[in-house]
Amino acid sequence: MSDADAVSPAESSIHLPPRPTREVIETLVKELELLLGKRITTAAGIREQHGRDESWHHPSPPDVVCFPHSTDEVAAVVKACARLGVPIIPYGVGTSIEGQVIAQHGGVCVDLSAMNQVVEVRPEDMDATVQPGVTRTQLNAHLRATGLFFSVDPGADASMGGMASTRASGTNTVRYGTMRENVLSLTAVMPDGRIVRTGGRARKSAAGYDLTHLLIGAEGTLGIITELTVKLHGLPEAISSATVAFEDVSGAVNTVIASIQYGIPMARIELLDALSMQAVNRFSGLDYAEKPTLFLEFHGTHASVKEQAETLAELCHDFGGSDFAWATQEEERQKLWQARHDAAYAAKQLRPGMEFLATDICVPISKLAECIEATQQDVEESGLVAPLLGHVGDGNFHLVVVIDRNSDEEMATLKAFNERLVQRALAAGGTCTGEHGIGLGKRRYMASEHGEALNVMRAIKAALDPQGIMNPGKMV
Repeated sequence: MSDADAVSPAESSIHLPPRPTREVIETLVKELELLLGKRITTAAGIREQHGRDESWHHPSPPDVVCFPHSTDEVAAVVKACARLGVPIIPYGVGTSIEGQVIAQHGGVCVDLSAMNQVVEVRPEDMDATVQPGVTRTQLNAHLRATGLFFSVDPGADASMGGMASTRASGTNTVRYGTMRENVLSLTAVMPDGRIVRTGGRARKSAAGYDLTHLLIGAEGTLGIITELTVKLHGLPEAISSATVAFEDVSGAVNTVIASIQYGIPMARIELLDALSMQAVNRFSGLDYAEKPTLFLEFHGTHASVKEQAETLAELCHDFGGSDFAWATQEEERQKLWQARHDAAYAAKQLRPGMEFLATDICVPISKLAECIEATQQDVEESGLVAPLLGHVGDGNFHLVVVIDRNSDEEMATLKAFNERLVQRALAAGGTCTGEHGIGLGKRRYMASEHGEALNVMRAIKAALDPQGIMNPGKMV
């Protein structure tokens, strides 16, 4: 599967800028040096670092990397690039996994990591304003004394700007929501260099187009997010985590479906299949049963956590769950969830020296069991090594396909498998990606999923970015 395979059918309707010539880059570098001084580089090593992410896609470096410190500096960089028609790729910490930061058309990578200040925390309103380079763990460390926390946890220590740009979610989503539900307003630099503020701090508004949510999930194709105001949540009085093993995946998934339908307010419900558990045990030095397993977490008062746990334990028993292991101490919980977050890297060790492709789909909860069962049968028939795990409380699951990228046969098998996986999700009323985003890897499925709505997206892109310089070749 090559990056070119991911091109969606009518991409020719979107203007793509030519790769900048050496003369254009030399002119731009001189202009940016006047703006940023030594915070601009064309060094090969730094360019290479900024031309890759955590995906399987072939790296492609930008021509220039710059490190602005403020919204005004970002705007100045964008204006210079717009004047010369040079592509712009926003960059957080490079943890995206669908090729969102790969500079296929060259240009300028705007690294926002130095814009990493927590601007203001307002405990009485339960919100905070941060720059885009602040990471989720940095924000939560800053909040430690307030009794509040930021809930979105995609696993990687991603930047807040990157999380907003990819509409990130993660293990806490079933209770607290995705970035879409947790961002109140943004400051963004548009493709012509204008600075706009979308929304305010009120918890709701009926005033005008919802530009905040237009930019959330746009993957840097419509502008660069330079500040965010986000919702915070109160730390629960009690937290309890557990694992429970099942004889088969259907028992685990049916437990999840029943828990959602019963209205149990779970904070986390994660599924790892037997192969994932085998990988986790090896990688993290653990001794869990190597069976399909749910990782669970309950938040609330001591009484409510106890009640939730007891109710879910009954459901688990009804569907064949056993081997409950409880983790109530902070250190135990951290170890359990770190193992879950490391599962993709653990999977890679099943075939040392190979690469992995992490893909995800999301379906309505009622279709989850049949979709997972069909997918596991497809994995077996395809002969792929592909542990399954996911945020099943949302109907979202992942496959970590460990692959020999140099094998044409394996890559062809993977391509066909991924096509069937996505079509299975769409047929169930789902989506080609629940949280990984589109980037380069999922462009080919946008027309199948969105139909005429894709042309509306392209019209928005063309209206806001007529030169096509904002993260060109991604999304639409």
